[in-house]
Amino acid sequence: MLSKPSVVIGLLLLVPAWACAQSELDDRFSISLGAFFTDRDTDTRLDSDVLGGGTEIDFEDDLGLDSSDSVFRLDGHYRFNQKHRVNFSVFDLSRHSSTAIQRDIQYGDEIFSIDTVVKANFDLRIYRLAYTYSIMQRDNGYLGVTLGAHIADSKIGLAEQNLGQSEISEITAPLPVIGLKGEYEFSDRLTLSATGEFFAVEFDNVDGSLIDLYLGIDYQVIEHVAVGLGFNSVHIDVDATKNDFDGSLDWRYKGALLFFKFDF
Repeated sequence: MLSKPSVVIGLLLLVPAWACAQSELDDRFSISLGAFFTDRDTDTRLDSDVLGGGTEIDFEDDLGLDSSDSVFRLDGHYRFNQKHRVNFSVFDLSRHSSTAIQRDIQYGDEIFSIDTVVKANFDLRIYRLAYTYSIMQRDNGYLGVTLGAHIADSKIGLAEQNLGQSEISEITAPLPVIGLKGEYEFSDRLTLSATGEFFAVEFDNVDGSLIDLYLGIDYQVIEHVAVGLGFNSVHIDVDATKNDFDGSLDWRYKGALLFFKFDF
């Protein structure tokens, strides 16, 4: 498991190495296509104006959603010049299950009784966009400040088809982030990358926080093509009182990322 200090230390270790930098980071556009092998932990609660506070639900333990899975992931950046770049990521963490629940569950205005078979759908798409300004630049590395948005587009539904019970909630949380991002080229072929992004906000009936940590390394196998391995850990916690969602959503995902990177 990757801790917050390990990423911060990784960023700081890049600093002294830049003093002896030799080559220039000249790729303007980069795109990475990879498989993200994730472990997930999801807790949620949906309240009701009629029934009051809902049941705290663990999606993996209570509803049988897979706690581990692999998904396709797209990452990349566009560099305007040596100091300015935009980074982006897109991937889908949706899951579905059908299981006989082991306790009564109140989700919104519906109460699902013990031993009934409940179908759970958790559609979750992640979009990340961040601007990076380089505050320390060397020929083969940089350290920059990032400012952007981590958008979690989620739709959660529970249904018991025989009794005609169903409850659906939706929340799209555009969570602003600020952090540090750095890269260092050990050689013409080997590059280390590290990112730490954080946020906490209370706005428009939404109270949320996010911690996003990444550490990775890639090796150039031929010109403009590299293979890489990374680790990403994210924790998002949202409490909201909105038309489509009144409750809380606390989810964590972490895992290894194996990717091919193409530089232009």
